Amino acid sequence: MGKRILITGGTVFVSKFAAEYFVKRGYEVSVLNRGSRPQVSGVEWICADRNQLNGVLQGKHFDHVLDITAYTKEDVKNLLAELNGFSTYILISSSAVYPETLQQPFSEEQSVGYNSIWRKYGSDKIEAEEYLMEKVPDAYVIRPPYLYGPMNDVYREAFVFDCALQHRKFYMPGDGSQKLQFFHVEDLCRLMEAILEKRPEEHIFNVGNEAIDIRTFVELCYRAAGEPLRARLVEDQVCQTNYFCFPAYEYVLDVKKQKELLPDVKDFYEGLQEAFAWYCENKEEVERREYIEYIENEMRG
Repeated sequence: MGKRILITGGTVFVSKFAAEYFVKRGYEVSVLNRGSRPQVSGVEWICADRNQLNGVLQGKHFDHVLDITAYTKEDVKNLLAELNGFSTYILISSSAVYPETLQQPFSEEQSVGYNSIWRKYGSDKIEAEEYLMEKVPDAYVIRPPYLYGPMNDVYREAFVFDCALQHRKFYMPGDGSQKLQFFHVEDLCRLMEAILEKRPEEHIFNVGNEAIDIRTFVELCYRAAGEPLRARLVEDQVCQTNYFCFPAYEYVLDVKKQKELLPDVKDFYEGLQEAFAWYCENKEEVERREYIEYIENEMRG
């Protein structure tokens, strides 16, 4: 198996973690990004906007392409037009491609379509998938739920960590029973490596841990931060995304195919401990939202 990999991105969360992961695993890693942030040690940096490549990939050959930053058909189209051949193309898509009206758990065999929660994001991912599979029929598509772990710059578990570190009472949506599904960023990288090594017959993979409820998620985040949880339940009429880091949308993915390829995944609490340790050293890398400000101004009690 060839060892030359092109990773789109390479400076934020999933693509940055993947770049470090594959460098450590002995791959020759090139990253394609605009250079707005520091580069991972040990990579070849190709400086360009993925939609304005202007020949920067000419003369370069990659055995594998890990397309982690494609959000639209144009993103995939413009990259494919510049590549000079490859063995494997893996696209990181999203569970947002499944309409919320489908029977759950969502399986890879179900039809994709418009999701009223994720809207354009989900529709754009569908178009990106469809274009890729039309042009590269043996490509692979991975559909994760919420990703978590070290380097996460999205204000999700970090928000709960902040509440714990500030010894705050946590404002819990509803009765805390809404299900959430997560997948650790390292497990995503392990799955991509398994695909490169094994070339499975299946080409679309849902991925994820077993779903847990909000209360369990928050309790484990507080535990990772060394703080006991004090919760206040919030009535449904308050818009959940004003004060909580996930929308009021419950879904679960069927991940049987993932388990055949990657039977063991990281323990969720262990993963949260890793995320907390990273966050304590890298708080400035997280894009904060104003959940705490909203709670203080609108929900004090």
